[in-house]
Amino acid sequence: QVQLVESGGGLVQAGGSLRLSCAASGRTFSSSAMGWFRQAPGKEREFVAAINWSGESTYYADSVKDRFPISRDNAKNTVYLQMNSLKPEDTAVYYCAANTLSALLKGVGASWGQGTQVTVSS
Repeated sequence: QVQLVESGGGLVQAGGSLRLSCAASGRTFSSSAMGWFRQAPGKEREFVAAINWSGESTYYADSVKDRFPISRDNAKNTVYLQMNSLKPEDTAVYYCAANTLSALLKGVGASWGQGTQVTVSS
């Protein structure tokens, strides 16, 4: 199983950018699809983006498409979420997860990080 640790969250003004990182340990990272999810206060966790094991295929929620590119560096066992043009409604705790791509697209993660808070002020 993969152990995941997110970093890079913080407070940013609307229109700003942040880059989230998710560092993984474990032998299966390079063969795992990876995803980012978020949960805002009082709301259910929602899918944000996913990337297949090689990085060749990416998937996005409509709300973040063209703003939040996902990428990975298998040599560094790390997946990234570059968050651009941030909006107050992007405020949430962001989690990374590992699983098969089909499972991630259904919101199912085999491994989850502890989350990192992103707050966007207006």
